[in-house]
Amino acid sequence: MDLLLAAATDPAAPIAFDWDAFWTMWRVPIRIVAILLVAVLLRVALHFTIRRVVDQVVNGIKRKQNVDDTQALMASPLQAVRVVQRTRTLGSVLNNVVTVVVAGIALVLILGELNFNAVAIVSAAGVVGAGLAFGAQNIVKDMLNGIFMVAEDQLGVGDVVDVGPAAGVVEAVGIRVTQVRDVNGVLWFVRNGEILRVGNMSQGWTRVVIDLAVPYSADVDQVQDAMLNTANELAAIPKWKRAIIDQPEVWGIQSISEEHVVIRIVAKTRSSDRDNVDRELRSRLKKTLDAMDIVLPSLTSVVLTGFDSASSVQGARAPRTVPTPHVPRSKRK
Repeated sequence: MDLLLAAATDPAAPIAFDWDAFWTMWRVPIRIVAILLVAVLLRVALHFTIRRVVDQVVNGIKRKQNVDDTQALMASPLQAVRVVQRTRTLGSVLNNVVTVVVAGIALVLILGELNFNAVAIVSAAGVVGAGLAFGAQNIVKDMLNGIFMVAEDQLGVGDVVDVGPAAGVVEAVGIRVTQVRDVNGVLWFVRNGEILRVGNMSQGWTRVVIDLAVPYSADVDQVQDAMLNTANELAAIPKWKRAIIDQPEVWGIQSISEEHVVIRIVAKTRSSDRDNVDRELRSRLKKTLDAMDIVLPSLTSVVLTGFDSASSVQGARAPRTVPTPHVPRSKRK
């Protein structure tokens, strides 16, 4: 008002800007905008840092293994693949955590600028948190289970898994939900809290298990030798030598019926090549038995579950032990 009176009485007098009045009027909006700007910049900076660290780890492994594509790591030691997948998964989870934490802090600061009591806000947040923990136990369970699954390397992006509700390739692992795409292309959103067990088919190795039901009248020993020779020939081919990581084995007769005898042959393979080895070995076994004029009643795939053949996990070779010395009866005490 004083400025207006001065301007009316003396038009040539300079008009001074009242910064105090301006700051009093716009202080809260400016500080809120500043908080939002800092929160956005902080989130971007943290996401950039996480992405940079992930890229450095992945690119470092690629350079060490001398490959250009992550998929090419399947030909390299399996530990390198696990490091890449786990790093990318942890990066995705950390990005989600950063977003939630930064947004929560920014919200508390903004409420403080709006003259809400900070202590009351924190106390209310604690009460609300306790209520949510009791009323939204499933959400808390999903989040904790998701964090533990990633920390313990139970699964990662790109793994082929069976999580109970769905089986397929993991496309994303979030704090609350894991996305799995099955063989039909359906994308399943599985809550982490509902995952009671994880069957990971991408860690380490897997096994091709083929059961051949040959006629009862066939020479079993001759058929077993022919099957093993066929599998060994496949394992010796350079194209398949990388996929088959151990010598194939014939586990012998699994069952006997009135019409046929079931003989099982197995091969230890890399996880990513299991299906290809399975199909190729089936084709070669059929051609071998056709050459022997043996008609196969059936040719099926078997998936071992539970304790089925658990004693044969290490293969058909029995462990080598030192023979127990014979003690004459006269010297026994």
